[in-house]
Amino acid sequence: MKDYITEERLNQFMKSAFNEDIGEGDHSTLASVPTDQQGKATLLIKEEGIIAGLELAERIFNFYDPDLKVDLLINDGDTVKYGDIGLTVAGSAQSILSTERLVLNCMQRMSGIATKTHHFNSLIKHTSAKLLDTRKTTPNFRMMEKWAVAIGGGQNHRYALYDMVMLKDNHIDFAGGIAEAISATHTYLKEKKLNLKVEIETRNLKEVQKVLEIGGVDIIMLDNMSPADMKEAVALINKRFVTEASGGIDETSIVAVAESGVDFISVGALTHQVQSLDISLKAVKYHQQIAD
Repeated sequence: MKDYITEERLNQFMKSAFNEDIGEGDHSTLASVPTDQQGKATLLIKEEGIIAGLELAERIFNFYDPDLKVDLLINDGDTVKYGDIGLTVAGSAQSILSTERLVLNCMQRMSGIATKTHHFNSLIKHTSAKLLDTRKTTPNFRMMEKWAVAIGGGQNHRYALYDMVMLKDNHIDFAGGIAEAISATHTYLKEKKLNLKVEIETRNLKEVQKVLEIGGVDIIMLDNMSPADMKEAVALINKRFVTEASGGIDETSIVAVAESGVDFISVGALTHQVQSLDISLKAVKYHQQIAD
């Protein structure tokens, strides 16, 4: 797994999610299903796409009830179609019912993200550009959304504000300009003894030229530029710095952007404009005496 996916973060997420969803108790299940009732359910795929979140689903089931037996029948990242079965879970019927919605909420959204990422990647596979995600994620669900991007074949950009310096337009404007922002950043990193990559946003070719004159960064972002201007910027930079295209890029524009020669393309839509994949959990009916 990715280094940002830790046991501590996973446990914290699952604990918080169950507190939100179950609270004092799943009264629907507690009222209608006997405590000793055993059961089995299958994860039914109802739409074509890329499956994501199976490993997380297994963890959710076992976090809530370690006695639940989960069998993963396919792998995260696999292409799925209507009628495929992703997993089976067996054990306490009460536990299966209480965990169902959290598992589905996670898997449906993660699979939607992975599917969209895979589609965008297919559009630019003839180029050398790599697809990146952004911080435009759902609060408290970023870990899973970035995980889904990786499952779908994309690359993760910075995880959060603490693991990279990105000087955006507002930073530059508040700092007093490009030179001032870069200078202040180097002073700060030196004082704090931090070894972080520095990326700076440029809005036009004039700003690109300014950054080239000053230096002191690792990545130059080409924000909201036309593909023609991006191509000219790439030529100006001439591999002295890594280039990243950004700003409102969608499936209608990503090919032209990739063909401009940029190294990376960051697409916020991978996580903030996504349709969840249709997935459900279906009970397998059988009597207790047969199960025994």
